[in-house]
Amino acid sequence: MDERTTGTVARLMTPQPIVVRADLPLARAAALLDEHRVSGLPVVDAEGAVIGVVSQTDLLHARTTGALWSAWPGLAVRHLMTSPAVTIGPEASLDEAARLMEARHIHRLVVTGTDGRTPIGVLSVSDLVRDMRGPRP
Repeated sequence: MDERTTGTVARLMTPQPIVVRADLPLARAAALLDEHRVSGLPVVDAEGAVIGVVSQTDLLHARTTGALWSAWPGLAVRHLMTSPAVTIGPEASLDEAARLMEARHIHRLVVTGTDGRTPIGVLSVSDLVRDMRGPRP
């Protein structure tokens, strides 16, 4: 068995994720997603604990829903975020992470520290797929 099947979430996660607060305007969240070329952002409360995720899919939902789109200028992350966030620890196996994403039909997991609340990374489907290709030449 090689490391691709036995590795941990910590090996593939993107560390130090960009996080947003629930009161951030959605337009600013959209700008952050675009600027950092990511598809989702962990949402944290005032203490820095993860409470949800806002994703490109959430924003697309707003764009295609008349009432949400007409209210866009006044909407904050809390209005569209998916909550609670689906989290995983850094020592979990990549297989466990993949099964969790597939079972929940989600594209990313928020990786939390030892307290189980503070986001320390994000593991995305893209990370897993990139790893599946094997070592780079």
